Amino acid sequence: MSSQLTLHNHLTRKKQPFEPADPQRVTVYVCGPTVYGAAHIGNGRAAVVFDVLVRLLRVLYPNVTFARNITDIDDKINAKAADEGVDISVITARYHAKYLQDMGALGVLPPDIEPHATDHMPEMMAMISDLIAKGHAYEAEGHVLFDVTSDAEYGRFSGRNRDEMLAGARVDVAPYKRDAGDFVLWKPSSDDLPGWDSPWGRGRPGWHIECSAMIEKHLGETIDIHGGGADLQFPHHENESAQSRCAHGKPLARFWLHNGMLNMGGEKMSKSLGNIALVDELIADIPGEALRLALLQGHYRQILDFNDELIAQSMKNLDRLYGALREASDMAADDISAADVPAGFLAALCDDVNTPKALAELFVLANDLSTPEKKRALLAAGQVMGLLQQDPEAWFATDDSHIDKAEVERLIAARQTARQAKDYAAADAARDQLTALGVVIEDTADGTIWRLAR
Repeated sequence: MSSQLTLHNHLTRKKQPFEPADPQRVTVYVCGPTVYGAAHIGNGRAAVVFDVLVRLLRVLYPNVTFARNITDIDDKINAKAADEGVDISVITARYHAKYLQDMGALGVLPPDIEPHATDHMPEMMAMISDLIAKGHAYEAEGHVLFDVTSDAEYGRFSGRNRDEMLAGARVDVAPYKRDAGDFVLWKPSSDDLPGWDSPWGRGRPGWHIECSAMIEKHLGETIDIHGGGADLQFPHHENESAQSRCAHGKPLARFWLHNGMLNMGGEKMSKSLGNIALVDELIADIPGEALRLALLQGHYRQILDFNDELIAQSMKNLDRLYGALREASDMAADDISAADVPAGFLAALCDDVNTPKALAELFVLANDLSTPEKKRALLAAGQVMGLLQQDPEAWFATDDSHIDKAEVERLIAARQTARQAKDYAAADAARDQLTALGVVIEDTADGTIWRLAR
């Protein structure tokens, strides 16, 4: 493939050509979930966005290693386990499985590596010890803290001044801190909390050190791409990059990518506003593929207003695309490969993962499926987007046992007769009656077809 991938790199604040350190092994790490509750659609956006990026990288490069972690030690997990009177592993196993189920419903492929924080205590302790030895961390009252004043580059990643960083982090004022901005690498655990023996006493890690240690073990000291939500830029990614840079003397990642947040009804989605939409609740009524397409209709770096209109439009778009495939169902399109991905579509997606532009290319492709090669091109492009991979009949299939099919056909015939007579009011009335029955119609070259609305 000849298309040059360009990505907006948070480090440089600009779009630049992506060249991996080793084209034979592209490394990608994305911050995964903290597994103490069901995933919301905002979590789903991050998973879907980076799923598309990894699919694209696999078209462009022969070997891509993708890691997405599981944070399975956290104060919220501890609190939930205490409320239920169970070990934290019960909570984390439950919601890890739920997360995989929900992301699978959105068409997200599993990562190559899924490291769990609790499996990497030796690696975290080793990195913390190294930071202490190099003068970047210190022990105080059972805690180990990163000394932000020891890192001349601290704050450049997020582009914040000191006052902004302290306000944004809502740092704990603690007498054992040398500086108010110092962050925890290790903290003590009381007898009623999970803990691991360490050189600094029984305790547990801070959040930021987890990702740095897991990245080093599975992908190396410097990786090609690190991704996550824009809400992680500070403090998590600032602190990740600082501790890894100070431990290894080199950058943690060459490219940093962040997806924008979701708005619900024009407002930022948040628990305090009570407008959180859980994935499992959404997929009970809406096909997962439609939710995936909705999440891809805006550019990944922009805020996306997630609403009923967006979902309805996504349903219509999928109806159109699957309708084109259904009309071409008598044409075989086997052995689809990366070589079938069309140049125009690939160029769109290589422009900083421009999914709206790539989706427009899908519709161009769907307008002409006159040959097996053109059908393969649409299916190959859909595969990169994680779309159009089911049989068209399965997409349109619904339980219509409760519908009076004779009445539906009568109304369709009446509408057709009215249209031929140019009695558009009668035609619209017939269509309104079909809509009231929950029937969606589509006019094709072979006549009018219908299905139940979902």
